[in-house]
Amino acid sequence: MTSIHLLLTLWMLTVAGYFIGRSKAFSVCAAQGGPSALHSRPFYYGILTSIWCAVPALIVFSFWHFFQSTIIMDMVMADLPDQIRSLPDARLNLVVNDIKNIVSGNTVSVQISPAIQAAADHYKSLEMTAHTALGVIITAITMVAIAGICLKITPTLRARNHVEKIVEVLLIACAVLAVFTTIGIVLSVLYESIRFFKIVPVHKFLFGFEWSPQMAIHAEQIGSSGAFGVVPIIFGTMLIAGIAMCVAVPLGIMSAIYLSEYANGKFRRIVKPLLGILGSIPTVVYGFFAALVVAPAIKEAGDILGFSVSSASALAAGVVTGIMLIPFVGSLSDDAINAVPQSLRDGALSLGSTRSETIIHVVLPAALPGIVGGVLLAVSRAIGETMIVVMAAGLSAHLTANPFEAVTTVTVQIVSLLVGEQEFDSAKTLAAFALGLVLFVATLILNVVALTVVRKYRAHYA
Repeated sequence: MTSIHLLLTLWMLTVAGYFIGRSKAFSVCAAQGGPSALHSRPFYYGILTSIWCAVPALIVFSFWHFFQSTIIMDMVMADLPDQIRSLPDARLNLVVNDIKNIVSGNTVSVQISPAIQAAADHYKSLEMTAHTALGVIITAITMVAIAGICLKITPTLRARNHVEKIVEVLLIACAVLAVFTTIGIVLSVLYESIRFFKIVPVHKFLFGFEWSPQMAIHAEQIGSSGAFGVVPIIFGTMLIAGIAMCVAVPLGIMSAIYLSEYANGKFRRIVKPLLGILGSIPTVVYGFFAALVVAPAIKEAGDILGFSVSSASALAAGVVTGIMLIPFVGSLSDDAINAVPQSLRDGALSLGSTRSETIIHVVLPAALPGIVGGVLLAVSRAIGETMIVVMAAGLSAHLTANPFEAVTTVTVQIVSLLVGEQEFDSAKTLAAFALGLVLFVATLILNVVALTVVRKYRAHYA
């Protein structure tokens, strides 16, 4: 019985538990005037039974699935001949990998010895036994849960309270998991960044004007053999994000104003879904569009006008990134503008304001928190964009404000540093975590600015 079969069986037993608990609720209140005699609706009794069927079984399944491979492998290794178990750790790890490859059906590069083949067969046998035992245990747990809950179902059982309490605990657990996941990500990035700063001084990283990490390839090389100045990457990121915002913000906000204040209902119903489709296009498609259409067009236009334009330029990447961000800015700004009470518009119009004056002096200030939130979300997306920059702006770290030259961004360098087999003790690889820390701090600053603006103007227009 595979894991999919086990989960399917558990789902069927959970559904059966719902109907059994619901039927039990109807049966215990039949002699007392029907469902009105119950503390909760019969639905809650069925849900309570399902929860007690699913949760304990899922916990057992998760622990079993997590530790099963390790336990089975330990049992298999214990039965191997002494000459294999006495091998060095490196050779023993190769033996373990060979056994796992044979079990999973992958091809093994070396000739399989009878002892390794017997170990793989033993592993398969134990794995089958483990799945069968797990199926029996899960079935037994669900049966015991159904029987136990059915014995406790009475008209006075506060099923709704129990269900709501369980749901509350589940929501709290999800929130705590999200918080601890965020803390874990931050701490892991911070730890690796500290290791990097032990090799490369902080001031050389933050204020250096040359980025050339490919010089520090081998583990025996020291960090100073490469150039790890982050200033060119920061400037490249800001340049592309700035160009993208120059495209996305005006077009997005003006399209939102038109759709909200001027367009008729039919036009709005057609255009707004089209903007949503524009936002759902994969970024790699935008990257192809930037590399094959926009970048050559900009280069040709530059040649005609007498400008020197690189085949991969910040302008091409920024323009296409801005086009990609128009739906984000436009959709969020449209929602913010539509949320402005109609009474504010009517009051301004009744005082003699024109429609344009009402939009400029009343609607837009009232919708400013939502618009700012959409713009900052777009800025974060522009800073984190990778595919378009790789395909349209290149990988070269140049310290320049010329949009016609090739630049690179923080995210692109993170990807390039972590591609392939890397040693996580070298300055080259650890630099990716330092760049991630810089990106995290920049995003945090943007969020703080957004909260400040929203709180300031929300107080005026609440």
